[in-house]
Amino acid sequence: MKLERLVSIIYKLLNHEVLSASMLAEEFQVSQRTIYRDIDVICAAGFPVVSYQGTKGGYGMMDGYKMDKSLLGSYDVNSLITVLRSLSTVFEDERAQGTIERLQTIGPEHRTTSLSVDLETRRTEPDALRHLRSAITRRNIVRFDYINVKNERTTRDMEPLRLHFKYRNWYVYGFCRTRRDYREFRLSRMLNLFLTQETFEPHHEVPEEAALSNKRWQDQLEDVVIRVWPEALAEVMDQFHQADKQFHDDGSMTLRIPVYQPLQARWLWTILLSFGSGAEVLEPPALRRIVKEQLQNALKLYADV
Repeated sequence: MKLERLVSIIYKLLNHEVLSASMLAEEFQVSQRTIYRDIDVICAAGFPVVSYQGTKGGYGMMDGYKMDKSLLGSYDVNSLITVLRSLSTVFEDERAQGTIERLQTIGPEHRTTSLSVDLETRRTEPDALRHLRSAITRRNIVRFDYINVKNERTTRDMEPLRLHFKYRNWYVYGFCRTRRDYREFRLSRMLNLFLTQETFEPHHEVPEEAALSNKRWQDQLEDVVIRVWPEALAEVMDQFHQADKQFHDDGSMTLRIPVYQPLQARWLWTILLSFGSGAEVLEPPALRRIVKEQLQNALKLYADV
């Protein structure tokens, strides 16, 4: 787009002494005549572009108008680059890569990376994130099959509005035309994602992240208490690292975890069962019975072994 190209040219002129029209034309895949027109627009916008003649001539910004590198410290720049590089890898976003290059020009020449971000996209359908990002940008209706928490499979038509990465998983939030309401869907449960040619009008007000969480949950939280034996400490802490912990002299640990409606939380049952004999549910008693029942049902599958 022309606006993005103009902004990119401005950044390049701010961070380089001289850039020729031919170099800019080659980088942005346009003609030199287009670059000349872009420079005229940039000058008309008030940027003091200087033209240099000769074999090494080109365009640059007037001395004294260069970007002040002190506006962003090296820590800020390196952190931004790290996060953007992770996002550009996930979405294969060339615009994010262009921003990284601009940030690198104002960062320190020699830097060591002290931060790394891995968004763990291997569990998600490879192209789902990019397709949804494209649908959000172009306002395309998306259609997909979805497996809900009750293991029911339905087909949904959705107006996608925003992607979230939370709890180590990707979610998409938007208006579900099938249910005529706003919904959030977990990408790992989506199947046969398809971008339709139908578009929607930008009439939605996307709520802030805090508004997405249901405040009523606070009134329905119940503490789940589990006893963890030494052989399962690391595995359990990986799953519930923010829980209240109490360590005992025998090497075991007691965890207290606030959970929304634990007697209906199948995701919690699955995690607890994965610990095998390494953890025991102490409270609530009804959850103990559920875990016992799940174990008995599993044993029936191997009755002939």
